[in-house]
Formats: sequence, structure tokens, C-alpha cells
Amino acid sequence: MIELENRLNKLEEKIKQPNFKKNKGLGNEVGYYVFDYPAEYELLVRERIEYLASKYENENHDFRIVVYDLYDIIIDNLIREGFLEICMDFEKSKGFSEITKAVNEMLRMEEDNQSNEILAHIKNNTPSNSVVFLKGVGKCFPMLRSHKILNNLHQFIDDVPVIMFFPGKYDGQSLMLFSEIKDDNYYRAFKLVD
Repeated sequence: MIELENRLNKLEEKIKQPNFKKNKGLGNEVGYYVFDYPAEYELLVRERIEYLASKYENENHDFRIVVYDLYDIIIDNLIREGFLEICMDFEKSKGFSEITKAVNEMLRMEEDNQSNEILAHIKNNTPSNSVVFLKGVGKCFPMLRSHKILNNLHQFIDDVPVIMFFPGKYDGQSLMLFSEIKDDNYYRAFKLVD
């Protein structure tokens, strides 16, 4: 836990650096980052995210932190479209794998275009002087896969840094949710702090 606390402190130091907010990686790539952590410390990480978001909310800083909980975005979309109750009934009759497919279709997660509901929501609600924090990855599994978000987000946001908080391991090439479930490989994001 002390190691995680140190890494969270380094995260804050990193996002305060002027070069970080210019949103360019080592080779001028878009600044996408993964902050991985042991899943058993999820509540500690959530608390720190909320603390940082409130700390950088006021006008004394040259940026603000905008936090998106991917799970909340999914649920809000289902409620807005009137599908939440339907999804629960559908899951009972057809099973979880079918409801996962249906929700992905409704959110347009398989599409690499501007109609992707989750990514459009993030784009439409992110001010230009922000650092984006994405959380809720573990709560969404298997409904939403983190590599799909990272693979498609660059089409929506390329002017502010994005940090995905990932309950598992990221080695710079592959994501392993809960340190057990291998997701597809992803190479564009940088590991934020070691």
C-alpha cells in the first residue's frame, strides 16, 4: 500500500508539469496514459481520484481534472434510452453474453466512428484545459473492454491528456485486468508512473 501511495503522489507531480499538459508523448504521440494498480486497492484509488479532482477544480490552477466513470456513462445511456429494465429482462431470458452484445451495439462500441456513445460523451464534456481521468474499468467488465476505449478514443480526443485508471497490470504492451484477465494488446498508451 505504501508503494501505491508513492505512485499516486508521483501521479500528481506528473500532471502538474507543464509538458504533461501539452499532451505529447516521447515521439509527439497523443498523451494517453495508464495508471495500473492492484485491484484490491480500488477504493483507495477512487478516494485519491476524487481528492485530486476537487483539489484542481478551482481557478488557482491552470487546468482542471475531469473524471469520467465508464460504468456510470453506460448506466446513464441505458436509462436515457429507456433500456435499463429491458436489459435486465433480456439478461434473464438470453444470458449475460447476449446482453453484453446488445449493450455494445446500443453504445456503438464496435464502431470506429463519431457515433460511439461513450467516447462522444467524453468529447462533448471535456474542456480544453483539462486532464481526463477515466475510472470504472473494473465495474464495466466484461460489458466494456478497456482496449476498445483506448483504441478509439484518439479519434475523439487528442488535445488533452487522458489517464485510464486500470485495476490490474499494464506493461506498456498488454493490459491484464485484475492481474488475471488478458485484454487485447495496446501499444499507444504510456505507463504513467512505475
